[in-house]
Amino acid sequence: MTALVALARRDLHLAVASLGESLLGVIFFLIGLSLFPLGVGASPDVLARIGAGVIWVLALLAVLLTLERLYQGDADDGSLELLALSGAPLELVVAVKCAVHWATSGFLLVLVSPLLALLMGLGPAAIWALPLALALGTPTLTLIGSIGAALLVGSRRGSVLAALLVLPLYIPVLIFGVAAVDGVVLGLGGAAPFLILAAMALAALALAPFASAAALRLALE
Repeated sequence: MTALVALARRDLHLAVASLGESLLGVIFFLIGLSLFPLGVGASPDVLARIGAGVIWVLALLAVLLTLERLYQGDADDGSLELLALSGAPLELVVAVKCAVHWATSGFLLVLVSPLLALLMGLGPAAIWALPLALALGTPTLTLIGSIGAALLVGSRRGSVLAALLVLPLYIPVLIFGVAAVDGVVLGLGGAAPFLILAAMALAALALAPFASAAALRLALE
């Protein structure tokens, strides 16, 4: 447990030290969203109709942009081998790294999402529905993405290949994330999509660390 706490502190320190890289996903998220009104027009009705989908797609792409820093830096400086030999279960190491990655990427998206809901004219209900949907969905994106990142440790084009690997697995999260927000905004109720997002997060938490750890073991052989 001490080793895992030390790992979390180390990763947080590295994320703060390379703040620009840590904020890359959020910056992409904000710039991409600000360009949509220029492309489709500033009509409130149009923005409200496509707003939830646009925000979710950009959140998905923002998480993809930051996946490479999950394991590649540790593989480059030899830390990954030390973590594998430290005695701590590699599955827990993966879980800690995913938690820190989400705290420095996905959680930031959750924090700025109420402002973005207002920017896209989604209505007052979206101010709490969108952050809740992202809080349930973005950990799943990180956990699924960790499998792709682990499989491609050491690959020259790891970020591109990881995107191709995990994008099909991201589609259910995208569908139910948009459905949850739209259900609340349109007054149809979003309980079922929210529960499905929570179920997917729990399933990813149970399965992804084991799959990622197995992929890392293969990469280290």
